[in-house]
Amino acid sequence: MLIGVIADDFTGASDIANTLAKGVPGQGGLVAMQYMGVPEGAAGPEVEAGVISLKSRSVPADDAVASSLAALHWLKAQGCRQIVFKYCSTFDSMPAGNIGPVAEALADALDVKGVVACPAFPVMRRTVYQGHLFVGDKLLNESGMQNHPLTPMTDADVRRWLRLQTESDVGHVPAPVVGEGAEAIDAAIRACADRGETLVIVDAVTDEDLVRIGQACADAPLLTGGSGIALGLAGNFIAKGLATGDRNRFEGVAGTEAILAGSCSGRTRSQVDTHARKHPTMAVAVEDVMDGRTSSDDLVAFIEANHGEAPLVYSSAAPEDVTAAQTRYGAEAVSDRLEGLFAETVKRLVDGSVSRVVVAGGETSGAVAQALDLGGLKIGPEISPGVPVLFSDKRGVALALKSGNFGGEDFFDQALDALAGEGAVHE
Repeated sequence: MLIGVIADDFTGASDIANTLAKGVPGQGGLVAMQYMGVPEGAAGPEVEAGVISLKSRSVPADDAVASSLAALHWLKAQGCRQIVFKYCSTFDSMPAGNIGPVAEALADALDVKGVVACPAFPVMRRTVYQGHLFVGDKLLNESGMQNHPLTPMTDADVRRWLRLQTESDVGHVPAPVVGEGAEAIDAAIRACADRGETLVIVDAVTDEDLVRIGQACADAPLLTGGSGIALGLAGNFIAKGLATGDRNRFEGVAGTEAILAGSCSGRTRSQVDTHARKHPTMAVAVEDVMDGRTSSDDLVAFIEANHGEAPLVYSSAAPEDVTAAQTRYGAEAVSDRLEGLFAETVKRLVDGSVSRVVVAGGETSGAVAQALDLGGLKIGPEISPGVPVLFSDKRGVALALKSGNFGGEDFFDQALDALAGEGAVHE
């Protein structure tokens, strides 16, 4: 194994595994495998990039650090030459959150300073300029992320936000330096390390910036960022003759289907509305779940009654409705109950006849993946930027697990086609 990734949630892990698997056009990517938690045994000899997905984004910082260090230990035992700590490209983290503590703990374990921190993902319109994170033309704290139910982002200055979570100063490499190329970036990062700055925010507004950053970090023991930080990494190993430029093959999976949406993002709610125009949908009210009026029996019955019609079950709601439910029942209680409901539903469906599963929402996807006991997941073709086909040999099921804000309006139909090996799938 050449590259090891520690991701703080499941869909983020799929996102960066996809980036490593497809690589840069004309170069090829790596044979990538995604794992739910730290595996008990060794990785297969064919795996060039191993991605461990943790559910560590919203847990206490000490727990996030401990699980991340356990993942690091396993990845190093597989021979990894480079480690990437992957977090969301919207830097989901409270002022007392986990990104800083985990990044510093990994840096200390590897005895490195001047570690790149770059959440940019330009293809999804997330860019870093002057140390500030933008979503499209809006600062992060004006993009809707300030209303996130678990990790509201109220400051777009990533340096300032990260400094609240770390022990050492946070460095910065500005956009003009990035534009000068890999050598200039490398020199700037080394200067930050010499000043004792453990983490360094590096500006990136284009994919070309991310490739240059990757080239500058060809020999770096550790990087951190969104999935975009991996854009140039596969090519480094291919250029050295250490990787073949191949990727996993995927032929498609036949069989029945189920779609579940637990994200409350504006993009997912729009996708639900689009899907509902042509397919059967079932809305799940939080109050009915919390008061015991809706159970997995109801969800399973609905999906089984509509096999072949791309049935969708969703709990997505507007921010004001989410806030009202959290106020009444408690944010953690609502999250746990809904995730548990969807996880139990999917497990029952896959134990039955369902072999194609689409899930929207990072926390929901993680809960579903844990419940299914999928083993290692092969990374197939890209469905939409940041969302690959995932295939479990252990369960014989193909999945598309997406973060709330990813995918186009017709994502659910597109994903089901891709899982069947059909449709316009991006390579």
